[in-house]
Amino acid sequence: MAAAKKKKSDLSKLRILVTNDDGIGADGLVVLEAIARTLSDDVWIVAPELEQSGASHSLTLNMPVRLRKLADKRFAVSGTPTACVLVAVQEVLPKFAAANSNKSGGKKAKPFDLVLSGVNRGSNAGDDVTYSGTIAAAMEGTVLGIPSVALSQQCEDRDNPKWDVAKKYAPKLIAALIDAGWPKDTLMNLNFPDIAPAKVKGVHLCPQGKRRVGVALTGRLDVKGRPYYWLGGERDNTADRPGVDIDLLYKGHVTITPLRLDLTDYKTLEALRPAIKAVK
Repeated sequence: MAAAKKKKSDLSKLRILVTNDDGIGADGLVVLEAIARTLSDDVWIVAPELEQSGASHSLTLNMPVRLRKLADKRFAVSGTPTACVLVAVQEVLPKFAAANSNKSGGKKAKPFDLVLSGVNRGSNAGDDVTYSGTIAAAMEGTVLGIPSVALSQQCEDRDNPKWDVAKKYAPKLIAALIDAGWPKDTLMNLNFPDIAPAKVKGVHLCPQGKRRVGVALTGRLDVKGRPYYWLGGERDNTADRPGVDIDLLYKGHVTITPLRLDLTDYKTLEALRPAIKAVK
């Protein structure tokens, strides 16, 4: 007897938090909001007031974090992507619950069911995941127990990202991932190639890779002859091995990489036990 086909989830009931690291005015945030609304009408936007690219999983600790309401379910936060997720979960929703307590009989507001971060202007593959504020927002959602997905659009010409690739593939992939489910300590990292949707070669689940050379450093002189430096710019996109996210992305594939919050190297941990045990 054939196994019963799994019933697809009713995504229309999802409460979705949308955030990013490119800032509240970023084009990629508009794209991601449109993607989220193909899944559900209950979409909340809580994003940084200013661009926070490269912020990683940092917290805003040395200055106050300010929350600015722009419209219904739309807020700007003067902090990092991590701070945005924290504020959304711990401040925005509780206030929404208090404002609607008469309608809901005093019950707490329904929590967020999904965090979507992006769509980042530029890929977040390989080593980039350790620097990325886009990934960090999804990490914070995962820390708080909310299934989280980071989305990034590779673009060689930063003034003309091919957002249509994410628009076409993201809704179907997010829905498929939600139906399949994933562990609570894991986030999903999606990258879309810098080509027209019709030229995408496929969708691949793949491991995280490593670039041959990391972040570029460019040195210049100021008007007084003193050196200064810019981080970023041209990078070597050669992957350390075939079949990883960087390799497949630059060959025209959409990539999906599950990332774990637990960074422990268990193999090395066990290998070191005898040496540490011998220390008196």
